[in-house]
Amino acid sequence: MRLAAVLALLTAIPAMAQTPAPRDIAVLRGLDKITGAISTFEAPLERSVRFGTIEIVVRACRKRPPEEPPESAAFVEIRDVRPSVQSRTLFAGWMFASSPALSALEHAVYDVWVIDCKIATPALPNRG
Repeated sequence: MRLAAVLALLTAIPAMAQTPAPRDIAVLRGLDKITGAISTFEAPLERSVRFGTIEIVVRACRKRPPEEPPESAAFVEIRDVRPSVQSRTLFAGWMFASSPALSALEHAVYDVWVIDCKIATPALPNRG
């Protein structure tokens, strides 16, 4: 069953790469396993965001157009960054919103997964 899911997602990557729907913000959800707190946060492409002791950089974010089956995928790099310990890469690869367990971060304290990809909305001028 898992092999079939992997093959289905691998065939989806080229289709998503051909779709002209790149997005510049990944919407991520994180779980702190110690406290049970769940946080939803945005990660702009190529900018690091922190969640606890981990640093997340999204390199690419793709979303299928509305007429196709829903899917968002992001290429994510996650590092463990602590003051007294040398940082180390925990995860680097594609995460799929429809199958968060397929390519997941393995960490004792944190889980992170992709929810959506979206386009940044420009700030509206202040009229007042």
